[in-house]
Amino acid sequence: MPEYKLPDVGEGLTEAEIVTWKVKVGDVIAINDIVVEIETAKSLVELPSPYAGEVTALLVSEGDMIEVGTPIIAIGEPGSGAAAPADDAPREDPTPADVALEIDLSNPAASGGGEGESLVGRNKADRGPTRRARKGAAAPSAESAAATQQALQGAFAPGGVQSEARLEPEVAEEPAVPAEPARTVEARDPGTVRVLAKPPVRKLAKDLGVDLTTLTATGPNGTISRADVEGAQGGGAAAGADGAGVSGPLVPRGTSTTGARETREPIKGVRKMMAGAMVGSAFTAPHVTEWVTLDATATVELVERLKARRELRDVKVTPLLVLAKAVLLAMRRAPEINSYWDDAAQEVVYKHYVNLGIAAATPRGLVVPNVKDADQMSLVELAEALGALTATAREGKTQPAEMAGGTFTITNVGVFGVDAGTPIINPGESAILCFGAIKKQPWVVSTPDGGDEIAVRHVTTLALSFDHRHVDGEKGSRFLADVAGILEDPASALLF
Repeated sequence: MPEYKLPDVGEGLTEAEIVTWKVKVGDVIAINDIVVEIETAKSLVELPSPYAGEVTALLVSEGDMIEVGTPIIAIGEPGSGAAAPADDAPREDPTPADVALEIDLSNPAASGGGEGESLVGRNKADRGPTRRARKGAAAPSAESAAATQQALQGAFAPGGVQSEARLEPEVAEEPAVPAEPARTVEARDPGTVRVLAKPPVRKLAKDLGVDLTTLTATGPNGTISRADVEGAQGGGAAAGADGAGVSGPLVPRGTSTTGARETREPIKGVRKMMAGAMVGSAFTAPHVTEWVTLDATATVELVERLKARRELRDVKVTPLLVLAKAVLLAMRRAPEINSYWDDAAQEVVYKHYVNLGIAAATPRGLVVPNVKDADQMSLVELAEALGALTATAREGKTQPAEMAGGTFTITNVGVFGVDAGTPIINPGESAILCFGAIKKQPWVVSTPDGGDEIAVRHVTTLALSFDHRHVDGEKGSRFLADVAGILEDPASALLF
């Protein structure tokens, strides 16, 4: 049966996280049906199936981070029979030997090891088949259970190397099955055996910093469930089967333990990519930031008139639209703003097109999709493109191609009520413009008779960061002044 392997959905993609499966085992799918949603270093992407048939197995779990080329789903002929996913397969009650050898070496806290300790276990195939108790077999006596535990502790004695002796009791009959799940033990006990938990639950425990050996298993067949791990975040003690719990994290006296004092969130996907890009830009390009505060009353009035236009009734018209158009016009006088420094070739690359990026905050981090060839668009076309771009970004559906190839970026912090900031240039670009909040403030205006008076006006601040390696102060200042001039008097756009 064919296996669908994780493809490279973007240039240079090496890994992705499985976010949501759109199908389940037993579903019959057609070619190009969406089967899974993944998160790459840039965005959420829905993957269509290259095969038609019946889903026979989901080979990876939601939340898993996997490399490109890893098989993720098996698809067979309809009616060929479906195998349940590995994580959802029913598991028999483990024998003591099974529990002892299933050790997660990648998680010392989960396996009971600490710094300076090593637990090495043999695979089940290496030690031979394990016989299980027949149905109806009597529960083990206290003496036999104690002997089994002593044998397990001897097999994993301090020093880190497992004895070659067999772990099963040397008896003719089948080994007895414990009548109740294995109890948790202290995390630093050299004889610790790992409690049972599915891979997604173990991953969650690692991400949250929860020691699985301190939890009481409430899941099927004595397994640790997701609820057990999430409940452990609340602090307190985890009670064992006999009521004697293992102490949780110490907290100051009088401090409430009903909520977590701290949590850990893994850095991955869009947030990881954004962090790397910002660090690379901040310590590569010498940033210069200039500010200008202006009277944007004429722009606010223009927006209200544009909203009444028949051509713009079906799109969202905001001051950001006017600012975007002003940026595109001002670039005609300062083409350096739309170029970038190619350090490897020691060249300045001038671009004769403008892919205008708009920074957008999403639940998964900041993304910067861009409008391709924005300089060739009319005001109506630009309004439609910006509306579609922001809507897609908020839904988390922006594709990698929509974020590639940007030449200039606008970040609108005004929507949060922030006056301005010092934005960091996106890699591959030379400048970024920060648009602050438009607020009513007292402003000095000129009267018809040449005097001055204080009036309430709509005031905003623009901040431009640019790469000072090839954009000097004169070019950066001229560009910023031109943009500000258009916002103060939109009619001046006719001069460009």
